[in-house]
Amino acid sequence: MKKLLTLFALVGMLAMGYSTSVMAQQEEEGADSTEMSSDTTVVEEDTIVVADEPTEEIAATESTMDDEGEEEEEESATFHQKVKEKFIEGGWEFMGAVLLCLIIGLAISIERIITLNLATTNTDKLLANVEDALASGGVDAAKEVTTNTKGPVASIFTQGLLRMSEGIEMVEKSIIAYGSVEMGKLEKGLVWVSLFIALAPMLGFMGTVIGMIGAFDAIEAAGDISPQIVANGIKVALLTTVAGLIVGVILQVFYNYLVSKVDSLVNNMEDASITLVDLLVKHNLTK
Repeated sequence: MKKLLTLFALVGMLAMGYSTSVMAQQEEEGADSTEMSSDTTVVEEDTIVVADEPTEEIAATESTMDDEGEEEEEESATFHQKVKEKFIEGGWEFMGAVLLCLIIGLAISIERIITLNLATTNTDKLLANVEDALASGGVDAAKEVTTNTKGPVASIFTQGLLRMSEGIEMVEKSIIAYGSVEMGKLEKGLVWVSLFIALAPMLGFMGTVIGMIGAFDAIEAAGDISPQIVANGIKVALLTTVAGLIVGVILQVFYNYLVSKVDSLVNNMEDASITLVDLLVKHNLTK
């Protein structure tokens, strides 16, 4: 009986110790899992924070770029709108006339620039070819060279070579006469550009005067000199003057370029003509 009781006591003690150890292990595992979960939470929070930071930076960059694009669009739109508003405020009658002067003047100027550039000839190369032709084939070969070459200088050479049988004096007269014709062709259209240069500011001043008359009529109708009425009337009146002056300045720049180009071509024609006469005398081809 005592042995049985002792056995039960040992079994009970072992069971209690085993349960105690199991509970201790469970508590330790629970604590470890809690620590791991807390660490995981911290890592996730850090990851979220790290992941959110670039997203915020990208969003801020995109918003900044959008704002800049919108500002540029607003600025360009504002410029065009301002030009349109000023054109309307100045009155379509005189502002339209000034704009028409600008369009026609620019069209003539561009056409003249293209024509004068095409008329430019390498006179040194042409003279060398003419001299070689005179030395090898005579007058006929020289005329063939000048005929196949484009430009006013070549045309003058052709007219001079056609008069070679009549003497050197006749050749010089022919070159001078036909040189005047070619110079007139080069200066064609410049008178119209100069007309629009003078006409555009005059139309602007006329619009200003008429606008001032309208401003005084508004003052008379109001019965009082209001600063707002005076300022609006003067502003509208001066817009046509500004437009006319701008058109005049633009066309004046083109006109000066065209005049300088014509002068350069005329000087080349004169120098080349003198050299041609010297070549004819050198080769003893004139009487």
